[in-house]
Amino acid sequence: MSDSHHPSPAIIIRDLVKNYGARRALDHLNLEIFCGEIFCMLGPNGGGKSTLFRILSTLLQPDEGSAEIMGYNVVTASSQVRTSLGVVFQSPSLDAKLTVRENLRCGGALYGLKGKELENRLIYAAAALQIIERLQDRVENLSGGLQRRVEIAKCLLIRPQVLLLDEPSTGLDPAARLDLWAALEKLRAEQKVTILCTTHIMEEAARADRVGILSSGKLVALGTPKELTTALHGDVLSLSTDQGADQLAQKINERYNLAAVVVEGEVRLEHPQAYELAARLSAEFPGAITALRIARPTLADVFIARTGRMFGNEEVEPTSIKHSSS
Repeated sequence: MSDSHHPSPAIIIRDLVKNYGARRALDHLNLEIFCGEIFCMLGPNGGGKSTLFRILSTLLQPDEGSAEIMGYNVVTASSQVRTSLGVVFQSPSLDAKLTVRENLRCGGALYGLKGKELENRLIYAAAALQIIERLQDRVENLSGGLQRRVEIAKCLLIRPQVLLLDEPSTGLDPAARLDLWAALEKLRAEQKVTILCTTHIMEEAARADRVGILSSGKLVALGTPKELTTALHGDVLSLSTDQGADQLAQKINERYNLAAVVVEGEVRLEHPQAYELAARLSAEFPGAITALRIARPTLADVFIARTGRMFGNEEVEPTSIKHSSS
C-alpha cells in the first residue's frame, strides 16, 4: 500500500534514543504508526520494547529524539497525551476481590468519571470487550484471558484514540490468546482505535497489520507479516550435523555459492528450491548431515536473517560463514 493511501499517523517516533548507563536501549528509532492500525513491536527480552512502551506512556523521558501521540509530544504535552491514551501494562492492575463492575467503577473514578456518564461508559467498554455477562463476577474467578479483557475495558472508559498493550498475551493459553485477539480486532473495526502492542510471541505478531522487529534498540525490519516473510525469497532449510557445523556450512557455501550460517549449532539457509537443494546436499554429504528440516519462513526466520541471532536470546551471536556474493 502506498503512503498516499495511509491515514494520518497516530504515533510518530523520530530519532529516539534512551541509554541506561553504558547500555543503549533505544538507538535512533524512527517509526510511524497509522490511525486505526494494529501494530506489533516484536522482539526478544532486552531488545528495547519495554523502554519504548514506557516512553510512549509518558513514564520515561528519552535522552534524544521525540515521540508524538495524536500530535502531542510525550514529554512537553504529556497531560494531553494521557487523555488520548489507554495503557495496559504486563502487571495486573485489577483488584481480585472486587467484581468486574466494581473494578471498572474504581478505574472510572480515577479518570474523574461519575454518575450516569460513568455507567454509560462502563457498559460501552464492557460490551466492546464482550464481558457484559461477567460484570457481577469477582475478578479472582475469571480466567487469565478474561482478566486481560477487563484490563482493556478499564482503559476504554476514557474512550482513547490509542491503546498501548505491553505483552498482552503473557501467561495466556493459546485459546485465550485467540479470544483476546479477536476482541482487539473487533475493537479496532468498531471503535477505530489504534493499537500498539509489544510482544515476543510470533503467532501474535503475525495477526497484526504491520510488524516492527526491534533488536538491541534498533528497528531491523518493518512491514506486513507477509511482506517480511516473503522477502526471504524461499523456504528455510536447517541442517543438523555431528561433524562440525562450521565446516559443513563452509563447504556448502563454497560448492553452491550460498549464504549458509550457523545458528545455535545448526546450518541454516533460505532457498527458493529448498527441497531440491536438500536432496542434493543429502546425496553429497551423506555422512555429515544427521537431520534436516524444511519450513515456510516465519517472523522468527526474519529475525534471524536480519540479526543473525535466534529469536528469544538477544545475547547469542551466530557463527557467520564467509561466502561469495551471488
